[in-house]
Amino acid sequence: MAIWAPHGTLAIVATMDEQTTIFIDNEHVTAETADRIQVINPATEEIIGSAPDCGPADIDAAVASSVAAFNGEWRTWTPDDRVEALSRFSQAIQARTQEFADVITAEVGTPTTQSMMMQVFASTMVLDQYVNIGKNYAWQEQRQGSLGQKVLINRQPVGVCAGIVPWNVPLFIAAMKLGPVIATGSTMILKTAPETPLHGRLIGECAKEAGIPAGVINVVSADRTGSEYLVRHPNIDKVSFTGSALTGSIVAGICGEQIKRCTLELGGKSAAIVLDDVDLDAVMGDLVMSGMLNTGQACGAQTRILVPRTRYDEITEALGAAVSALPYGDPTDPEMVLGPLVAKRQHEKVGGYLQAGKDAGAVAVTGGNLASQFEKGYFVEPTVFRDVTNDMTIAREEIFGPVLSCIAYDTVEDAIRISNDSDYGLSGSVWTTDLDRAADIAGQIRTGVVAVNSAAILDMASPFGGFKKSGIGRELGPEGFGPFTEIQSVLLPA
Repeated sequence: MAIWAPHGTLAIVATMDEQTTIFIDNEHVTAETADRIQVINPATEEIIGSAPDCGPADIDAAVASSVAAFNGEWRTWTPDDRVEALSRFSQAIQARTQEFADVITAEVGTPTTQSMMMQVFASTMVLDQYVNIGKNYAWQEQRQGSLGQKVLINRQPVGVCAGIVPWNVPLFIAAMKLGPVIATGSTMILKTAPETPLHGRLIGECAKEAGIPAGVINVVSADRTGSEYLVRHPNIDKVSFTGSALTGSIVAGICGEQIKRCTLELGGKSAAIVLDDVDLDAVMGDLVMSGMLNTGQACGAQTRILVPRTRYDEITEALGAAVSALPYGDPTDPEMVLGPLVAKRQHEKVGGYLQAGKDAGAVAVTGGNLASQFEKGYFVEPTVFRDVTNDMTIAREEIFGPVLSCIAYDTVEDAIRISNDSDYGLSGSVWTTDLDRAADIAGQIRTGVVAVNSAAILDMASPFGGFKKSGIGRELGPEGFGPFTEIQSVLLPA
């Protein structure tokens, strides 16, 4: 395992992490493929390691292992047994907190403090919530049938699953999928993102340390070709995918062709509705971070800030001042709030959005450019645009960077309309001193989650997912177990 260390103003890798194995049957197995995925530290642009780019032979081996596990000893484990194993899995990850955080900071560029809290501690919080839910979940219930007979409703495991996670919060999203897999008695081949494969072996090792049987959790690394092969595999019963809407549509199409279960958690272009009675001093810190968390690389980021026209200049100037004060740079520096973007392609993409905003007439209150003060690294100036209208590209498309767009509205009804005028519907927020008013407005917003005076884009014990192109299905909460179960009715004689 590589050791990550600060050096000067940017992080360097002390040793290369050249991985040649994938995690199958609770062992590090040498990959059949000779193809490699190179991993680049986005703060330094240095190659820090590589992992196998798995092809059919490796995917077949992982699926065969998960099929055998599903049909083997794992089927004899009771729900209580599985929940206890899930608790041990959480504890195993907690024991490796620093190791996970250091590797993910090097892979993603997430500032080190956020890697600790958002990437690792939040992941174990998700698993612990699933433990609590699993202890009281109705795995079987009895009903009265239509003819007076008894009917047993069994919730059985859905089977062998493919879990495909993105690069932005990879461990957290893996936990959202692995928690219900373990609790329900399913199995999963977890496929890491090409940008962030190095921490995957740690996930497998934690599962083994937790006493979870071989094959229940297998971890592979693959780019697009291997990923599609996994989704198409005839022995995969369900796909749980988190990523872009474009790729999600491809996954959904494959699953539709094969009548295969799928859950999709996709993109967002969430709106923060700032009401005219807002106490700016009280909420500004949370309002800023609702859009800037993880350097804006979050599916639920509040990147459209809807501002009452009567206070537009005041609020946009205050927002610009707050964003301009955010320290950004070396993600290993604990003082940093924002780091680099994950990859060169993302850096170039966000640069294109910045130019598109200015070309359309938006004005940068702060930022507006790719950061030029760094010799290396995919850094972007934290940006607030004003004079944005909801038909501009920067208001319609998911930028996935530290860019906020301030849009004026005249009435609350106008704000709700603008909020809902989007292809997406993942998250949203309302900022006000009147909580009853906020709750009423929230009920009119077509998104899966609405927060009030909070930077939270989800709650660990409540369902998370989107309307419209933001996805299909829900994760987290008791509802998160549903997609990983099949419901069976047993009709008993009267």
